[in-house]
Amino acid sequence: MQRLSAIDLTVLGIYLIAVVGLGAWFARRNRTSAHFMAASGSLPGWVVGLSIFGTFLSSNTFIGVPGKAYGGNWNAFVFSLTLPLAAWVAVKYFVPFYRGSGEISAYHHLEKRFGPWARSYALACYLLTQLARVGAILFGVSMALHALTGWSLPAIILAAGVAVTLYTLLGGIEAVIWTDVIQSLVLLVGAVVIAVLLIVDHPHGASEALHLAADADKFSLGSFAVNFTQSTFWVVVLFGLFINLNNFGIDQNFVQRYHTARDDAAAKRSVWLGALLYVPVSALFFLIGSLLFSYYEASPGLLEELQASYPDGFADNVLPHFIANKLPLGVAGLLLAAICAAAMSSIDTSLNSSATVTLKDFFQRYLKRGEDDKDALQILRGATLAWGVLGTGVALAMMGQKSLLDAWWKLSGIFAGGMLGLFLLGLIARKADNASALIGVAIGVLVICWMTFDKAEWIPKNIRSPFHANMITVIGTLTIFLAGLLLSRLRRQN
Repeated sequence: MQRLSAIDLTVLGIYLIAVVGLGAWFARRNRTSAHFMAASGSLPGWVVGLSIFGTFLSSNTFIGVPGKAYGGNWNAFVFSLTLPLAAWVAVKYFVPFYRGSGEISAYHHLEKRFGPWARSYALACYLLTQLARVGAILFGVSMALHALTGWSLPAIILAAGVAVTLYTLLGGIEAVIWTDVIQSLVLLVGAVVIAVLLIVDHPHGASEALHLAADADKFSLGSFAVNFTQSTFWVVVLFGLFINLNNFGIDQNFVQRYHTARDDAAAKRSVWLGALLYVPVSALFFLIGSLLFSYYEASPGLLEELQASYPDGFADNVLPHFIANKLPLGVAGLLLAAICAAAMSSIDTSLNSSATVTLKDFFQRYLKRGEDDKDALQILRGATLAWGVLGTGVALAMMGQKSLLDAWWKLSGIFAGGMLGLFLLGLIARKADNASALIGVAIGVLVICWMTFDKAEWIPKNIRSPFHANMITVIGTLTIFLAGLLLSRLRRQN
């Protein structure tokens, strides 16, 4: 396999230096904790919308999605189709709710609704989710860099972790959002370039490129059978809807962005822009995966080289391999910058939001620290550094995963499964009481653990969960909501 040239590495280096420099430039404006966390509510809707779009994108999108389409089909694309519905719910209910509350923390209202335990539970779930997210994304981009450069994978993970932590620590959310805008544009250009080259340079022409993929059923959305033990169309629909409602409704990454918009109308526009832009871009990346399958099937020599380079599985490495071997000088560096952009636009968001809830929901709530603005800024920057270090550690621990997208989906389903159920219970079931919510969460956590560890030897085979892993968040959410609702009604009757 060819490695990147000095020109390509120079392009990549310039891009990374520019991003860190942008963070340093915004550091001059971060004189208050309010600006670090919410840019003082001064940003236009289109900027926040592109940032939301950039948050949806990651190295999982750039590497994992084409890899998923290459090795399978478009079943996972169904996830994206649920975004418009989730966005409508967010615009109608979630955005007005959070902007009306005046609280930047997504979990402050849970304490007002159910008590301190609810806030602490949601905080723990969120931070674990973000650790898994940062780790998966950082590992994904590092794997691509490793394939293209031959550099040590652990060393790349460490270097990438330092770079993104540094500019997030310096620039706060304003730097995060504006770099997201730039990185989203770089990513879009990169994706379009790859798709065009795959079609134009196909050994048998453009029409054959699509025919080969279609004949192999690469455009299938999955089985439409009502079967929850496999990744059917309906399983992904349910998973996507619940995860995206979780994103818009209880995810600090998104809630925090609602507060950065200059007014309610701008916040609502940002949600629509981010959600609706992601759907066609997601389709583009699935198309890239299908075209890669067609390209390599029509190039036996290149396919043999790919298989020889990655004997343990090559689906997630097929795009980096194509970039290194088929793109002209400089263009490969640009595409690698796009991969880095996809990763950094998501990691920076996770680090900033994790630092925010660490200050608001832990230091200020339990330690009574951070009331002074200078102290608050110090805590925010220290927390950003700490979560960056921990996320890098998770990325190192993920080495050896066969499917990046599958790994991330399972981890997100486990940690996010409980938050949405509690949030909906508080929002919809107005008469649900503290005790009922607590018992409902306890039951839900037990169900989530049962489904998560379904392959464990200590669980008898006859009582193991029959459901697909993507159903964890669906069933966990419904269990908490329905159990809490039923118990509250029973308690009122008694």
